[in-house]
Amino acid sequence: MNERTVFFLSDQTGVTAETLGHSLLTQFDGQKFRQVTLPFIDSEDKAREAVHKIDALAKEAVVRPIVFSTLVQDDLRSIIAEANGLHLDIFNVFLQPLEVEFKQTATRTAGRAHGMSDIDSYMKRIEATNFALANDDGGMTRNYERADVILLGVSRSGKTPTCLYLALQYGVYAANYPLTDDEIDTGTLPDILLECREKLFGLSIAPARLRQIRKERRALGKYSSIQQVTYELREAKKIFKRYNIPHIDTTEFSIEEISSRILESTGVERRVRP
Repeated sequence: MNERTVFFLSDQTGVTAETLGHSLLTQFDGQKFRQVTLPFIDSEDKAREAVHKIDALAKEAVVRPIVFSTLVQDDLRSIIAEANGLHLDIFNVFLQPLEVEFKQTATRTAGRAHGMSDIDSYMKRIEATNFALANDDGGMTRNYERADVILLGVSRSGKTPTCLYLALQYGVYAANYPLTDDEIDTGTLPDILLECREKLFGLSIAPARLRQIRKERRALGKYSSIQQVTYELREAKKIFKRYNIPHIDTTEFSIEEISSRILESTGVERRVRP
């Protein structure tokens, strides 16, 4: 199987091209991809430089490269279209039908999707991220009344990255509280959590996967033993059941999927949209 190079071209960060491109590429099993992102193509010189890189690789490769592009300026898009590869112009696919539907020409302004054009949304994400960091792993529990959701789970079950994703992507105020020996051995939750029980959401994970994750952090000792992780996960599920806390098994889910399922299950409103 020949490895195929995939370029993600953008006049800004490249996040949109990467996100949509990755989603499409995952539908093709067995293919091998080398992925290259070329961001901030905002001039004709940079566009021609990108074409030069694509063409140089195309000459050496057995199969032509694939190019996902989200450039919005027509002159730059025309230059990129000359590159020797399968050119998938994402904005061209979607903007033209929308222009027809709205009977309006798009502004074709770069940077609106992920830039600083919406200061209010940007600041909401920053504030939510600060909240998630301040309320990570039970480090501070005085602001739970501001939380939209509080994640519970044993150590290394995915609480922190999920909280940060919810904050950065949706502006959601997410805190997390680790189930430690106190909660695991007694089967009870502290009063600070019971006072906001409706905000609690549990994360579980398969014992084998949790052991693998913990071994990368601390290979020796009880912390990463299969007996310990099995015991903690079993007792955590008992806590979830006792207090009627909704929960999911994160083993097979990405952070994006976990976050979406939490929002769907809890009904928490997104403060901002991606």
